[in-house]
Amino acid sequence: MHEIMEKILALTRADYCEIRIEDAQETSISYRGPTLESLKQNLRFGGNIRVLIDGGWGFISFNTLKDLEKKLCMAEEQARTVGKEKKDRLKLAPVKPVKDRIKTSIKEDPRKVPLKEKIELLQDYNNTMLNAHNLITSSRLIYFDRHIDWYFANSEGTSIYQEKLDLGGHLGASASNGNDTTYDSVSFGSTNDFSVARNKEEEVKETALRAVELLKAPTVRGGEYTVILDPEMAGLFVHEAFGHLSEADEIYGDKNLLKLMATGNEYGPPILNIYDSGHEWGHRGTMKYDDEGVPTEKTYLIKEGVVVGHLHSRESATKMNSKPTGNARALDYRFPPICRMRSTCIEGGNNTFAEMLADIELGVYAVGGYGGQTNGELFTFAATRGHMIRNGKLAEMVKNVTLSGNVFHTLNNIDMIGNDFIIMDNAGGCGKWEQSPLPTSEGSPHIRVQKVVIGGEK
Repeated sequence: MHEIMEKILALTRADYCEIRIEDAQETSISYRGPTLESLKQNLRFGGNIRVLIDGGWGFISFNTLKDLEKKLCMAEEQARTVGKEKKDRLKLAPVKPVKDRIKTSIKEDPRKVPLKEKIELLQDYNNTMLNAHNLITSSRLIYFDRHIDWYFANSEGTSIYQEKLDLGGHLGASASNGNDTTYDSVSFGSTNDFSVARNKEEEVKETALRAVELLKAPTVRGGEYTVILDPEMAGLFVHEAFGHLSEADEIYGDKNLLKLMATGNEYGPPILNIYDSGHEWGHRGTMKYDDEGVPTEKTYLIKEGVVVGHLHSRESATKMNSKPTGNARALDYRFPPICRMRSTCIEGGNNTFAEMLADIELGVYAVGGYGGQTNGELFTFAATRGHMIRNGKLAEMVKNVTLSGNVFHTLNNIDMIGNDFIIMDNAGGCGKWEQSPLPTSEGSPHIRVQKVVIGGEK
């Protein structure tokens, strides 16, 4: 494959040229209620050529290796056309050329697990959910795995092969009493081990029973509270509310965001550290090289409460006078790489959960992330469920817990960070510029935040 790519690279007259090729096999299974809704096995092959001429990008994707010279000419013609309109001549931030071959260290290979066994496993989980209680009315179960042989080469001498494995699952149950419907779920994911999909029977049953319990739970009373976020909700918050603001291709074209996200700005207490890493091995944000062939690293975004970095591609690094961080990622061969997160984390602290609870007279414990939205520095997130905190102890379960606010004010209001850091994987992924769902993971301990606005009943 690399011999084919190098022959084409030798023909280019572009300022820069890269070729990326992917050969993938995929399996996906889904249940809705008692019905096996979808069962797919796909073979997917494709690649792209991306060139830079006079500051203009040209990009073409393909599904066959035939006529690659013609495809190179098409990409170059695009780049010249775009380059004629450019006022500045873009140069990519320099990186050292590498030649590498990476095989994934797989614990249990999903390709060696028979399809029948995967279906039976999901079916057993589904039956457990549907039979857990007479108020369980439906279920939604999703499983997928994909294996990718990834090839990359560029005109600077870089030549890389990476073996990639990605798998995930979502197991959810719906409960209804005729007046209200509630939902709870459990997820898993990995880049090296099918066994994360096994032995979920107890979790699945507990998930279904929580959905039933939520039916009886009152809606939280709206107001401003001291809130403890569990690691899942804290991970959702740091990814959606702060991680996307740290992606440099969003920053350099927005004067307001450039000012807000300038290094040196203080947006948290000295105990707050946030980073993004490609080295959390086994988790879905893991990779040795990004889709520009740049080595990944652990990139601090906030250190001791102060903004210290951003997530860069080679292009954004040039425009912001910085260095590439290994964050140029593409959903697949059909897309050019853009600045994307990998594993985005709030670093662990020193507080126990009991210490966080101790001095709260009235607060809310927000558990799980059901979804939400962001608009610049503003956010709204819905927790899967919550518990009231009364006089330093967890009290009754509550539902419809919605958190909203300004991300920078919220970061400044963090006053405790737990010592129970974990990294979480699920079956979803990150969305940006029509490239979704990109595999990512999030990490966090419990965190405590003052003055959080919770939406609910008046």
